[in-house]
Amino acid sequence: MNQNQPLKDLCFVIHSLQAGGMERVMSELLNFFAAKNEYRVHLVLYGIKRDVFYPIAENIIIYRPDFTFDNSKRLQSTIKTHFFLRKTIKKINPISVLSFGERWNSMVLLALYGTKIPVYVSDRAQPDKSLGKLHDTLRIFLYPKAKGIIAQTQKAEDIFKRMYGHKNFKVIGNPIRQIQGTDEPRENIILMVGRYIKSKQQNVLIEIFSKLNAPDWKLVLVGYDHLKQKNQHQWEALAKELKVNDRVIFAGKQENVEHYYNTSKIFAFTSASEGFPNVIGEAMSAELPVVAFDCIAGPSDLIIDTMSGFLIPLNNQELFAEKLQFLIDHPSEIESMGKKSKEYIAQFELNYICTEFEQFIVSNI
Repeated sequence: MNQNQPLKDLCFVIHSLQAGGMERVMSELLNFFAAKNEYRVHLVLYGIKRDVFYPIAENIIIYRPDFTFDNSKRLQSTIKTHFFLRKTIKKINPISVLSFGERWNSMVLLALYGTKIPVYVSDRAQPDKSLGKLHDTLRIFLYPKAKGIIAQTQKAEDIFKRMYGHKNFKVIGNPIRQIQGTDEPRENIILMVGRYIKSKQQNVLIEIFSKLNAPDWKLVLVGYDHLKQKNQHQWEALAKELKVNDRVIFAGKQENVEHYYNTSKIFAFTSASEGFPNVIGEAMSAELPVVAFDCIAGPSDLIIDTMSGFLIPLNNQELFAEKLQFLIDHPSEIESMGKKSKEYIAQFELNYICTEFEQFIVSNI
């Protein structure tokens, strides 16, 4: 870029940068654009919790509301947030806005309604999931006003095209962190990474694990209680009831998840709904075969069934257990499928995916 040319202002809008897949992707996009000499990167962080879990570049300009979102005065706080978004983003006057979050994109689109600022939105959860009558109606009205819509998977794009009258769609998968191997020995561990929420169904995985003939194997669950569901205590009690509590490890929130990927042998994923499960891709980059429920959407875009792992019809626990047992009984298949996993997931390399975003939200202006 010519040093005399002015920087282009880009605005990224998200309700939270807490620990989570959507938040991690946003932080990686922020750092990608901040490292380029042609952009001035702005982050508008407007949700209830406004601290930043993932490291982001120092040259990113962060905006937060100067008021606390008061849930006891939800309507009043929502209106204040609406005007904060409109005033802040209009002042930035970016060439493009990228908003993440299926419940939050409508707020951003509504806040910028009537302006000429191009807004790109991306839902980051199960694409056909109802968010309730109000949110569903808002999306049907507001999403066609977006400059473009980013879908994470082909399935999601197909669903969105039926839902919204919009022509400018783009399928862009998530950038997958490449997990660097170490000299740490792999142990007889089945790993799952995900927040302890009902839709992830760690309790189902505990039940499946209890039925395996694998007395020298452990199940490690990396995650934490979220959405006020407080599931860990119940699931610890379930493991005790099934007499596997000495082999089920609740590892909690971990910043160094790489250690768990590198010391495990199999990745299991029992989630019932997804947008794009980053953790499956990370596990594959760490050469782990993956056994996952074929939920909507994501696993089928990442796993090649019988080659890099196994796609299981949703909630077929018997088949899930059968495939885990197969891998446990065939160590050579673990190694072979793990290598194929790493080869396939290379197409989701960070810079490639971030460049796809850049081409869509900048070159498309």
